[in-house]
Amino acid sequence: MNHLSNRTAEHHIKKAHRAHDHPHQKEQSNDHYMHDKHAGHHTQDFLKRFWICLVFTIPILLLSQMIQQWIGFEIKFTGANYLLLALSTFIYVYGGMPFIKGMFSEIKDKAIGMMTLVALAITVAFVYSVATIFGLKGMNFFWELATLIDIMLLGHWLEMKSVMVASKALQSLVALLPNFVHVKRNNETVDIPLQDLKHDETILIKPGEKIPADGIVLDGASYVNESMLTGESVPVEKTKDEKVIAGSVNGDGSITVKVTGAGKDSYLSKVIGLVQSAQSAKSNTQNLADKVAKWLTYISIVVGAATFIYWFSTEGNISFALERMVTVMVTSCPHALGVAIPLVVALSTSISAMHGLLIRNRTAFENARKLTTIIFDKTGTLTKGSHEVQKIIALSDKFKEDEILQFAATAQQNSEHHIAHGILAKLKEKKLPLYQSENFQYMKGIGVSATVKNKRIIAAGPNYFKQNNLQLPSIPQSIDQNIETVIFVLIDKELSGIITLADQVRETSAGAILQLKKMNIKCFLLTGDNEKIAAAVANKLGMDGYFSNVLPDEKQIKVKEFQNKGEVVAMTGDGVNDAPALAQADVGIAIGSGTDVAAETADIILVNSDPEDVAQMISFGKATYKKMIQNLVWAAGYNIVAIPLAAGVLYPRFLLSPAMGAVLMSLSTVVVAINAKLLKLQ
Repeated sequence: MNHLSNRTAEHHIKKAHRAHDHPHQKEQSNDHYMHDKHAGHHTQDFLKRFWICLVFTIPILLLSQMIQQWIGFEIKFTGANYLLLALSTFIYVYGGMPFIKGMFSEIKDKAIGMMTLVALAITVAFVYSVATIFGLKGMNFFWELATLIDIMLLGHWLEMKSVMVASKALQSLVALLPNFVHVKRNNETVDIPLQDLKHDETILIKPGEKIPADGIVLDGASYVNESMLTGESVPVEKTKDEKVIAGSVNGDGSITVKVTGAGKDSYLSKVIGLVQSAQSAKSNTQNLADKVAKWLTYISIVVGAATFIYWFSTEGNISFALERMVTVMVTSCPHALGVAIPLVVALSTSISAMHGLLIRNRTAFENARKLTTIIFDKTGTLTKGSHEVQKIIALSDKFKEDEILQFAATAQQNSEHHIAHGILAKLKEKKLPLYQSENFQYMKGIGVSATVKNKRIIAAGPNYFKQNNLQLPSIPQSIDQNIETVIFVLIDKELSGIITLADQVRETSAGAILQLKKMNIKCFLLTGDNEKIAAAVANKLGMDGYFSNVLPDEKQIKVKEFQNKGEVVAMTGDGVNDAPALAQADVGIAIGSGTDVAAETADIILVNSDPEDVAQMISFGKATYKKMIQNLVWAAGYNIVAIPLAAGVLYPRFLLSPAMGAVLMSLSTVVVAINAKLLKLQ
């Protein structure tokens, strides 16, 4: 039972999550099951020890001289003291063993904490009481020892139950997956275990079933409930060619899906990995709590020894002096401090994940409360990013409009940019063929170039001319530059056509900016689009300012400029071209990532493409930090009051018994755990 040192809740939470590394692998699933069984067994072990020790405590109380004096009865018979010794020895060994083994584990790990304090306290009480049986002058306190161990066992059971709640949130994510899958093989549907599912297989998902893997709908239509993964309460309609996520629940339709992400490659597995990583990482607040708890342990030992010396030297009563020392050491156990932060961390991270807020960097998440400025990338963040072609204008007699579109689309076909998607969608809509392309080159923040039909095609925005010190061509008056993005198509260096695309502002963007401004956070727009589009979007949303025609590598510079003015800056982008800026910002927020959680440079990933989640994340970060501080204040404040009382500062008017000290210590931990559980995401 060395692993049950229980010096902090963090120790249990880490262990409770180890089995989740690849929850969809057979071996890991077994490990997860065995661990839960193991952890549950030891939680129940504390309860079992408590009940057995409680039974043995009753005769100890009846045989104790002090209890007899209080109640006014007397039990005397030959060997009564030796029976008392035997019963108390059983309780010390059986009930005290988890604490004694925990002490050796803490000493071995060079992390002296709660178990050491409890083990020292009960050992001192036991050894002294044994000595009184064999002739040392003084009154034993076997009954205090027995009741103290009873209360500590019960307290530990309550605390471990509270701690296990933190891991249950993560377990509920794992439980979202079914055990068996309907796979189409050799023209028939067979049921196979989930862990045997492979990429590119075709699966059938019946009405009401859990979706076992990420995939693309091949046939059928249904409404899918993704609320446990994204926080989106309204079921989402899924039809042909649309993505589904492992762990979501199918509605009343039957769908056939091609698997694109099974096992550890699924979105759910990545979310679990991120949650584990965030829960195991320590923030500055948690490091502070750890230091306070460590020093409190040392102070408890020193104060306990000083208390014994003081009372023994002034009263001359070794029994009373030992009782005060034991009470100090038990009462001042820093367990409440130990669970104060880890419980909030574990719960907040799991709650966030279930609402589509994935925390990769806990310190950044806590620092969100300090933000003074948020810089938003425009496309895909405040706007939908689904650029639709508005106009195709041929500027040369050599090429028709459809040819301009074909050349541009063929050049763009290897790009992942939203503009490329928009142009290719238009080509598909017009049912025009796509040519072969060679020598594709992506010009970051500018456009693309490729060789198509032996012609050098460049499809680029205004930054191409700026970068090459060329004069920007005049733009036809029919184009509304306030809402349309202009792409110039150059064929063999000759400007041959213009394609315009328009993006729509998200319905929730204005509300998000309003909420942030109510928090006294300044909001700025950052975009590679021209000034007219930037100004139109910024003014429409009521933002504090904008920056237009900004290249991707210049976004990082803009973030630095704000930081140099003393601003605490968050950068919010789609993670495609914003990596340097996301890394530079005090808090990097990737939004609109959908099921792609691989935004390595972001501190926080917002799964839903909803700007209001930015405001929600900041609000939840503040609430989380507030809970941490409340728990720290409670845990530290309890010790500030309890230690002097345990030492006997109010003696003879008030005296705290060892058992009552243990009750207070356990209650303080339970209060901290309950307070953590009250954390909610609004």
